[in-house]
Amino acid sequence: MHNSNGEPSNSPTHSCSHLSIVVPVYNEEGNLVQLFTEIKTVLGSHDIDWEILFVDDGSLDKTWERIGLLHKENNFVKGLRLSRNFGHQYALLAGLANAKGDAVISMDGDLQHPVKMIPELVSEWRHGNMIVHTRRLDPPTLSFFKKITSKLYYRIFSYLSGVRIESGMADFRLLDRRVVDYILEFREEGLFLRGIAQWVGFRATTVPYTSHKRFSGISKYSLKKMIRLAWNGITSFSIVPLRLAIIFGVITSLFAFAEIVYAIGVKFFTDSAVPGWASAMSVISFLFGVLFILLGIVGEYIGRILIEVRQRPRYLVSDRVGINNIISDKQK
Repeated sequence: MHNSNGEPSNSPTHSCSHLSIVVPVYNEEGNLVQLFTEIKTVLGSHDIDWEILFVDDGSLDKTWERIGLLHKENNFVKGLRLSRNFGHQYALLAGLANAKGDAVISMDGDLQHPVKMIPELVSEWRHGNMIVHTRRLDPPTLSFFKKITSKLYYRIFSYLSGVRIESGMADFRLLDRRVVDYILEFREEGLFLRGIAQWVGFRATTVPYTSHKRFSGISKYSLKKMIRLAWNGITSFSIVPLRLAIIFGVITSLFAFAEIVYAIGVKFFTDSAVPGWASAMSVISFLFGVLFILLGIVGEYIGRILIEVRQRPRYLVSDRVGINNIISDKQK
């Protein structure tokens, strides 16, 4: 394995006295016990002190009750319950803020992220990597639509933002404590942790993996939520859409000016009427449609500014187990 600079990871430079595993969950009551059992089995054979922190993102089932039962049986199981569904990224942020480990691993609660990889991530961290990313290898069962859209999105994101994210990278990663503390200094709304984890830099490596099938239940990431996350990622990292709107506006203005000059020339220097009334109206209708799209892009950025200046907490914690002092969003 090599780090992002192409250097081999040979000599250990980090010694882990405590590992935190942060798991944001939403309506995952059927997966928690199995996930905990697998983590306990994998880490039980390793000389490492660890905790698992479940963050209940406003679940409507018995997820929180299951977390409470796991805590009663195992004091290294901790839990936060958010007051409502704030979204996966903010639930993950709440977990990072309250994790105490020298290294923090984030993973999903549906068991699609292979638990057996945790020791490998820790090993890469011990060899000096401050961030250990993972990249999902496309399984044969992955739909063509999802495969193409994922690759296309990350190419567009990388081009617009200047921050390179490979297709298949999600929120399954290990972060050094120092990196976590830096990430918690970000105060922006519309948080896109996948981009931030790349933007902060530091020595990093990437470990490929093959995802598992969901253990139980259905995916909570609908197409609408994926589109929202993708749009948040682009608008939080780049103002290129605004610049493209300006360029397109200049081009269409020049085109319209040329049409006006042509119409005036025909009117005053020929005896014929200006041809192409229907086509001209079609072009005008099209340009009006484009104009409203561009106004929508501008409005999106203005709306983000409004949300930022309000400075509302990005999440609220309503309950906890195993945590004495909650680190709220405003404390970071």
